Amino acid sequence: MDKLRPEDLYSLEAYARVRPEFRRRAIAHKKARTVHLGPHVTLQFEDRLTIQYQVQEMLRIERLFEPEAIQGELDAYNPLIPGGLDWRATMMIEFPDPEERKRCLRELVGIEDRVWVQVGESSPVYAIADEDLERSTEEKTSAVHFLRFPLDEDRRRAVHAGAPVTFGVDHPRYGHRLTLEPPQRAALAADLDQP
Repeated sequence: MDKLRPEDLYSLEAYARVRPEFRRRAIAHKKARTVHLGPHVTLQFEDRLTIQYQVQEMLRIERLFEPEAIQGELDAYNPLIPGGLDWRATMMIEFPDPEERKRCLRELVGIEDRVWVQVGESSPVYAIADEDLERSTEEKTSAVHFLRFPLDEDRRRAVHAGAPVTFGVDHPRYGHRLTLEPPQRAALAADLDQP
């Protein structure tokens, strides 16, 4: 999948005009790319459209229009666009109550290294977490992590052939799994090159 370039983005003025429709399209697109692993962990699988939406919103909120600032946003977000050999997701650990969140983030240290995907009957592949920088300490995990799920040729071929895809997390304090529904599987299959 091609990375975003400055010329792929709307100017602030143009984005103000197209934002309502673009936002509707991006939110609808994200729906099939969202995986809830239990009540507190959500994986938002990124692609070119989800990242363009994120960048456009950041430029809008921060009122950025200088070329260097725009390139800085692209440099920060482009690594989240999958490369055809993997899936990339933003993992959010969500607890509405601030005190519960604080306590649970301490209990869930290392959860980002316990998220996996299984394609068909193959062995699970654990995600590679936070390649850009460490987001956790020994005392607590972060509420947001960036995950990459590398898939070998056999697994990519199986996804394209319609094999079941199951995501899970097996942290000692939090264990959940979910097999994708066909629309979710199809949305994520589009991120993978055909072997």
